[in-house]
Amino acid sequence: MVRRDARGSSVRSPEQIRERYEQIRSSVGPDVTVVAATKYVSLKEMGVLAEAGIEVVGENRAQSLAAKRTQYGSAFHWHFIGHLQSRKAPLVSELCELCHSLSSESAARQLSIPALVEVNLAGEETKSGIAPENLEVFLGFCEQAGVEVRGLMTMPPLSSDPESSRPYFKRLRELAERFALPQLSMGTSQDYLVAVEEGATFVRVGSALWG
Repeated sequence: MVRRDARGSSVRSPEQIRERYEQIRSSVGPDVTVVAATKYVSLKEMGVLAEAGIEVVGENRAQSLAAKRTQYGSAFHWHFIGHLQSRKAPLVSELCELCHSLSSESAARQLSIPALVEVNLAGEETKSGIAPENLEVFLGFCEQAGVEVRGLMTMPPLSSDPESSRPYFKRLRELAERFALPQLSMGTSQDYLVAVEEGATFVRVGSALWG
């Protein structure tokens, strides 16, 4: 059984998802957390993920997060992986354990949960993130604002070749080592294995689970 949404993405049966989930967990090892990216998973279909044994989910939109969290509560550990707006930071703080995408001083002032700082390594104007050369200053601001920064996150330029992401993952790891930050959120469905080779502690996968 395959369930499809309006965008053509699919959520398979609990058994199929469980099998894929265990395969991914086995491939990344015990030190890497698999975050199921549920941006295109409907409220109803979240129940399939719970049945499949998915433990950690990552939401992109605060409004969807609120609806799903209300219905499924403690069925998952909830992370926020989308662009964090300052006006949504209090809600994200209330509903999530970890934010992967802190990238502005205004959001940092409103955030009260641990966070990873998003770094825009490629300088893409269409993506959020702190420029590498501004990271030290931003981390200092976060410390003054009382934000617990646990690590870094990045999204390399989209490519069909997983190896093209490696330089960005390596650079993020080097930055994390420089600032003694232990956690790295990097790698999605197409390149998570490369990310793990470069030190990822979180991978964010969607289609690899149910596509």
